[in-house]
Amino acid sequence: MHAEESVPPKIPLQDFFRIPKAAEYTLSANGKYLAFLAPWNDRLNVWVEDTAGGVPKRLTSVTDRDLGGVAWKGNDTVLFEKDSGGDENYHLFAIARTGGEPKELTPFPGVKVSVIDDLEDTPDQILIETNQRNKEVFDAYLLNVVTGKLELVAQNPGNISSWITDWDGRIRAATTTDGVNTSLLYRATEKDAWKTVLTTNFKESFDPECFSFDNKHLYGISNIGRDKSAAVELDPETGKEVRTIYENADVDVSHIGYSKQRKVLTLVTYTDWKPEIKFLDKKTEDAYQKLQTELPGYQVSRTGADRPEENYVVLTSSDRTLGSYYLFNVDSGALRKLDDLGPWIQESQMAEMKPVEYQARDGVTIHGYLTLPKGRAPKHLPVIVNPHGGPWARDQWGFNPEVQFLANRGYAVFQPNYRGSTGYGRKFWELSFKQWGGTMQDDVTDGTRWLIDQGIADPSRVAIYGASYGGYATLEAVVKEPNLYAAAVDYVGVSNLLTFLNTIPPYWKQGLDMMHVMIGDPQKDKSWLETHSPALNADKIRTPLFVAQGANDPRVNVNESNQIVSALRKRGVSVEYMVKQNEGHGFSNQENQFDFYSAMEKFLDQHMNGQTRTTAER
Repeated sequence: MHAEESVPPKIPLQDFFRIPKAAEYTLSANGKYLAFLAPWNDRLNVWVEDTAGGVPKRLTSVTDRDLGGVAWKGNDTVLFEKDSGGDENYHLFAIARTGGEPKELTPFPGVKVSVIDDLEDTPDQILIETNQRNKEVFDAYLLNVVTGKLELVAQNPGNISSWITDWDGRIRAATTTDGVNTSLLYRATEKDAWKTVLTTNFKESFDPECFSFDNKHLYGISNIGRDKSAAVELDPETGKEVRTIYENADVDVSHIGYSKQRKVLTLVTYTDWKPEIKFLDKKTEDAYQKLQTELPGYQVSRTGADRPEENYVVLTSSDRTLGSYYLFNVDSGALRKLDDLGPWIQESQMAEMKPVEYQARDGVTIHGYLTLPKGRAPKHLPVIVNPHGGPWARDQWGFNPEVQFLANRGYAVFQPNYRGSTGYGRKFWELSFKQWGGTMQDDVTDGTRWLIDQGIADPSRVAIYGASYGGYATLEAVVKEPNLYAAAVDYVGVSNLLTFLNTIPPYWKQGLDMMHVMIGDPQKDKSWLETHSPALNADKIRTPLFVAQGANDPRVNVNESNQIVSALRKRGVSVEYMVKQNEGHGFSNQENQFDFYSAMEKFLDQHMNGQTRTTAER
């Protein structure tokens, strides 16, 4: 802590969780128009404005749920997505830039859609995938965004998990899932039969990102024959890598950037403790350096461009701001601010997110983040341990409204990237297999004890809070360590591994054999799964618990939360339970977020006074 830092004022909860002032700016093909999301009646709706300036025009009037997925088709049509009450069955809509009624392009109940290719050279048509024929798999269709006409282009034989188009918009590659094996399929033309060019166990894979610009090779991310995923070029005729574009010795490469206009690869991205870029192209590097000079102290990313790639939409971000959007002209260097996502957030009042690492009990190094409350000495602080969801994901450096809210309330927030967290290589990922409640859980416990041993955490004031897998880790923490945590908050978390594996969405079933390898097989591993299911071991829970759940959650069925609450209440244990009927896997509507975080704040205030557990009990 710097000596000059003072404790910031208590910031209204709503400022952390209200919907952004503006989001998802995107440029039309000719660069003359911007589409974006902004609030109307407390919901994110679609707006447009001229890049030359002027008054923004609202196109939609939705009041039940935020819109998302804003994109242009050409210069005159704006596309957007919307689900129903958090069910994640996203439908696609189109609306004219000049206004009018939105047209629902995929009006199929219980069906999910996503865009494969915007086909920028084909007027009025895009390539999409939907599971309308069979809820478990996605077929590819040409969709006319004006008339809504659908034309089947490729029917899924049952095992295709993704379709890949070449630069002419033709589907010429696909990935498949068969049990625990994944394959790459390829065809020279759409008239040719598919041929399998590469098959691996799912622990190794080549994930295509795009075709080479002559449409002959594929660029993608691969961990085949290596621990850390690398950016590579692959010949689909042979299934062999022809070159390594970039690899990092310490972490996985995550993405390959390109210029379609200039037909060059521009960059690759990876995450150390912060997001990093390796440039492959001087023009792109020069543009980023200009931006970094103009916008010092922020991460800068290009989120969109016009078709000639003369103008970029740029997003700045950091650990202490929601960020700002800018319009950047590549040649002139002209930079114009479009808007702030959250102008009500004062950077100077936010806390710094710092990288930490510690040793788990078996010697494995675990990385994570620690955010200390601003203006307070890092000694004997109340701490919120916050394991991330996924679990095969990771926490990253950047603005996190939950973390900043809790830090503003005087808590230190600890986010461990326990084993299995992605980005750290294949071996670290595989250490998590069949370890829900095992060594993955030990990593969280060991991190908590490390904070206590360092003198940062007050052992009588440590709580645990997580969502999704993080909710499971929260429940398992208070089963396995009933005296370690003063309070626990489970948000849309799994409570019974057996019922969870039996209630996954239909479109996850392709990967069920992999889930059995990674989590456990309900037949072969029944005993392990039962032992590590909090709902079946609720008699061990002594920690005050608050549970929150969306009734329409497609990933973690509401019955997961019902089970743990019921098991505790049958024992006469008090547990706070919040269910929102119009939400899914996490709350989207801001009034529901306000309710949840307000209830969580009161719950933590009540139990984090140091008297719920004595130091001796720990």
